[in-house]
Amino acid sequence: MEPARILIVDDEPFNLDLLEQELEILGHTSVRAANGRAALDRLSEEPFDLVLLDVMMPALDGYAVLERMKAHEAWRHTPVVMISALMEIGSIVRCIELGAFDYLPKPFEPVILEARIRSCLERKRAHDREIAHLRTIERERKRADELLHAILPVSAVSELMETGQVKPRLFGDVAVLFVDLVGFTTWCHGQTPDVVVAEIQRLAEAFEVVAQARGLENIKTIGDAFMATANLLREHADPVTAAIRCAADMVAVAAAGEPGWRIRGGLHIGPVVGGIVGRTKFTFDLWGDTVNVAARLSGLGEGTALHLSHAAFLRLPDRRSVRPIGAVTLKGKGAVEVYRHALDAGDPDPA
Repeated sequence: MEPARILIVDDEPFNLDLLEQELEILGHTSVRAANGRAALDRLSEEPFDLVLLDVMMPALDGYAVLERMKAHEAWRHTPVVMISALMEIGSIVRCIELGAFDYLPKPFEPVILEARIRSCLERKRAHDREIAHLRTIERERKRADELLHAILPVSAVSELMETGQVKPRLFGDVAVLFVDLVGFTTWCHGQTPDVVVAEIQRLAEAFEVVAQARGLENIKTIGDAFMATANLLREHADPVTAAIRCAADMVAVAAAGEPGWRIRGGLHIGPVVGGIVGRTKFTFDLWGDTVNVAARLSGLGEGTALHLSHAAFLRLPDRRSVRPIGAVTLKGKGAVEVYRHALDAGDPDPA
């Protein structure tokens, strides 16, 4: 039997000595308490695997100690064996009803004491294993929830938890922003994988902070491209301006680090379809013409600039920093009117 730490409570020194000797023979460590109040003090100082508790004691008897133990969050699962010369049925029933694991008469037989202790400790350790297992499950559940919230929008996580699926839906009037790093592919050729991933991680984290601060939703990172939306899952009064401000903030963040990145981006506004794909690895994504146009616009030019569609341009309350560049042919779309915002010229409204 694995050694245990046992609290023995009795107002008779002879009984304490006898219990201490028996426990030592069994390989256990004992701590003595001469009365009920001392027992509660010991319990508040350290945890015990088992309590051997006398019933009849002055000041605070075994019933009162047992009752307080079972009402205490930290002590209620500690098994208690009542030890008493009082063998009335009423006393035994009362102890069991108060939560005692067992009742042992005085004078006790060492072999019966050993059996009672073994049974109590096995039960206590089984309970401890169960609690440890439940805590492990809770940690894993919390970690899974955190991962889901990192991958999926809050509303999608809630729907997934409640129904086991997320139905695709149409979102109207969504500003879709794509930004990518100019010259990133060329830069990668001279770097180790660790350096490349570390730089993408740094920028992705910084861009996420910027997007959230501007009220945009982070959708995904595709290589060195970052996609965010405004007015998708959170209502936004002016999604186009919010997206431009977000892009300007991203330019500042990217330029501040090494090697001083330039950013180009694309912005379009319109309806999108959103949903979750994958069975074992969930991904929340968006589809539709609005997404495709924004992605195509982000590939225009080589310098720091944001290219807007005509629909996005029309939604701007302040157009002073935007100039038309005429019709541009986009892959899969044909000729579209495009407008350029020189992001390095500053945010149209730095507020």
